[in-house]
Amino acid sequence: MTPAEQTLQEVLEAFDFGAPVVGAIRYGHGHINDTFVVHTQPENQCCRRFILQRMSSAAFKRPDQLMENIIGVTEYLGKQVEAYGGDRGREAMEVLRPKNGQPYYTDSQNGAWRLYPFVEHTVCRQAADTPELFAASGRAFGRFQQLLKDYPAETLYETIPNFHNTEDRLKKFKEAVQADKLGRAAECGAEIDFVLAREADCSVALNAMRAGRLPVRVTHNDTKLNNVLMDDRSGEGVCIIDLDTVMPGLVIYDFGDSIRFGANHCAEDETDLSKVNLDTELFKAYTAAFLEGTEGSLTDEEIAYLPWGAKLMTLECGIRFLTDYLVGDEYFHIAREKQNLDRCRTQFKLVADMEAHWPELEAIVGNYRK
Repeated sequence: MTPAEQTLQEVLEAFDFGAPVVGAIRYGHGHINDTFVVHTQPENQCCRRFILQRMSSAAFKRPDQLMENIIGVTEYLGKQVEAYGGDRGREAMEVLRPKNGQPYYTDSQNGAWRLYPFVEHTVCRQAADTPELFAASGRAFGRFQQLLKDYPAETLYETIPNFHNTEDRLKKFKEAVQADKLGRAAECGAEIDFVLAREADCSVALNAMRAGRLPVRVTHNDTKLNNVLMDDRSGEGVCIIDLDTVMPGLVIYDFGDSIRFGANHCAEDETDLSKVNLDTELFKAYTAAFLEGTEGSLTDEEIAYLPWGAKLMTLECGIRFLTDYLVGDEYFHIAREKQNLDRCRTQFKLVADMEAHWPELEAIVGNYRK
């Protein structure tokens, strides 16, 4: 047995699965945590599955704070689901504690592990192949907001400080340009100028928050399609997963990240920028579904700022890619030279396309303002 297998066996023995474990294999497409699906065999019953994860020590330095956030939010969501007569076991994640009663298990190598029930009869999609699928994810994320509208966001830890602080991202970008430690700035003149021309934009949402126009809420902060479990029969969103980045934030960021990810038809590192365009029909479909899911829980100002959420999340992502390229590709994994620069260019092209369609985007959200 290899050291990794020994550690996995140690962890499996730390949890009570309620039946013999018959297998544990790697699972999913995640790049941060190590994920396994655990198969158990209850007597005279069908196999029961669980999701076992080792939390990334590189991404999350405080697993205690991370799990306090997740347990607080999932328990609250479970109660909300039960209150309206929903299926708690399918519609809200549940943390299963190890035998020692702690929120997670720390193995002999100091790795931190957690366990969830497997939500059966669901699928995890990697791309929005149809407008209907994209809209279904919008309803699910909107409903996530609605269920958590009264949760005290101030009680949550920032698991990744300044994650969506666009002003801080801009500051780090400027420092990278000034240092230019690899001499890459010269080839990025157009991209650097693109950011600097939108410096004031980086403060738009934060200024609205500081002025009290945008309330701080519980936000997911990674609202990609693959973080929604879809019912394998109806195609509707069942459960929001991957709550590692649940933190206090602005709802327009969650909306905007979904638009950045799903309202276009290009690869994130597409080199032919003519293929990079905002699909306004997908924007319209997602907006309608997201606001349907929120059931009127957003303020008029939050709805008005939704296009800004899309623009700022896309601009911020491009700034992060460009900053990483300038400092030597330290954060985002690359498979080829200049991949982060290409990623940056796709984001900036998408920002420019949003700007070109700005009156249309404002008109779309305007239909839903009170």
